Amino acid sequence: MQNNTEFAEQDSAEKKRKPKKKKSRLSLHTFLAMAFMIFTVITSGLLLIEVVFLEKFYYYFKIQETKNIASELLNAYDTEEFEETMRNVSFSNQICISVIDSRNYVLYQSDVMGNRCLLHGWHNYLFEIQQEVKKSATGTICMNVFDEQINMKTLVLGSTIGDSNNPDGYMLFNTALEPVGTTVHLLKRLLLMIAVLLLVVGFMIALVVSNRLAVPIVQITESAKRMAHGNYDTEFKGGGYKEVDELAQTLTYAEHEISKVDTMQRDLIANVSHDLRTPLTMLKAYAEMIRDLSGDNPVKRNAHLQVIIEETDRLTMLVNDILDLSKLENGSQKLEPSTFDVSAWMTEICSRYKGVSEQMGYHLSFTPDQPKEVTCDAGKMERVVCNLINNAINYTGDDKQVFVRQINTETGVRIEVRDTGAGIEEDKIKKIFDKYYRSENHKREVVGTGLGLSIVKAILKLHNYGYGVRSKLGEGSVFWFEIK
Repeated sequence: MQNNTEFAEQDSAEKKRKPKKKKSRLSLHTFLAMAFMIFTVITSGLLLIEVVFLEKFYYYFKIQETKNIASELLNAYDTEEFEETMRNVSFSNQICISVIDSRNYVLYQSDVMGNRCLLHGWHNYLFEIQQEVKKSATGTICMNVFDEQINMKTLVLGSTIGDSNNPDGYMLFNTALEPVGTTVHLLKRLLLMIAVLLLVVGFMIALVVSNRLAVPIVQITESAKRMAHGNYDTEFKGGGYKEVDELAQTLTYAEHEISKVDTMQRDLIANVSHDLRTPLTMLKAYAEMIRDLSGDNPVKRNAHLQVIIEETDRLTMLVNDILDLSKLENGSQKLEPSTFDVSAWMTEICSRYKGVSEQMGYHLSFTPDQPKEVTCDAGKMERVVCNLINNAINYTGDDKQVFVRQINTETGVRIEVRDTGAGIEEDKIKKIFDKYYRSENHKREVVGTGLGLSIVKAILKLHNYGYGVRSKLGEGSVFWFEIK
């Protein structure tokens, strides 16, 4: 059974930011509890203020309401609707209204039903109040009078009509300040009970809510600490809230990725150590052979020196690849873009493999498309092409065929490098660009450091170019990238 798999990836440049450490003074649990408690205390305090000043509030708003009514009637005076307006206002607001002219004649009198809001002996007070209005500098008075006959406070308000210095008359108002003592006492007790209950319930809610919010985050923090010490089997649990669940899922994903990176790092160290150990052992062995055996034999000595030179070249190539890959991945290498014809550029690169073809029996075939100019870092992209061709040479089939193709697209140019090897398994195709990963589907010794495709990936990511692999077991693989 054959597997037909296509893998492609395209990553944008990522910015790494190192978070600043901040010293926290309060735990989230304490902060949330304090916030809820402060809110509860403020709310209860406002209720207690209302309890204390309820009666004063009542008197204040009653006086303001009466003043507004007086202003409305003064503005309506001398209109045809005044008398009707006065009666309506009097009955709807329980206000006794009297209008006296400048000669002390009562022009209008509006009494509330049953004289419920009349000051006892109101008619006897009319002219006394009129005299008080005359004495007032503003032409207006407002005072509370306690009527002993009905055991009630009444509000008396008087104002001049027209010019306060030479008034046309006087408008006098009298309304009862209802006996709110008992009502206020009951309301105070009720509001006080509500305030105490609010405090108790508020403190309980504060503790429960702060605990529900803080405990999952504390658990996630403890799990993160275990992960930081290398335990990658840590389970991150959410708290039943969307944001906390998303945080737990993100940390679980980060844990998985860090575990992969840690594994790759260990593999990298192991592979580098292995690749360094072999040439170093060879260098030491042949150096000892020259010292002990072939020092006086020019032929053997030259052969041994050639081995030392080749192994030194391998070491140099390995170190250079590691350094180059490190620079590409940490962003220290910058692009140097230039514009060139991709067809001529690819033809020149492929022509360099003519010697390899003649010497080792490989056949490299390049199929160009129409000439097309592109803009990119030609040096780095040349390394991409060469690494892909070298990889194809290492893994192609017994026919030793390697096919390179240029395909012009609407968005740029696509370059494909195809071999006729055994192909790549589906479960391994995504690892093909990892550091030091080598497919086992080859029949000859693989030449290289194992970092070629990782360098390809780093350069293409630096350009933000798409790349990928198509592979079919038994029919080879196609590595491709697209220059935008």
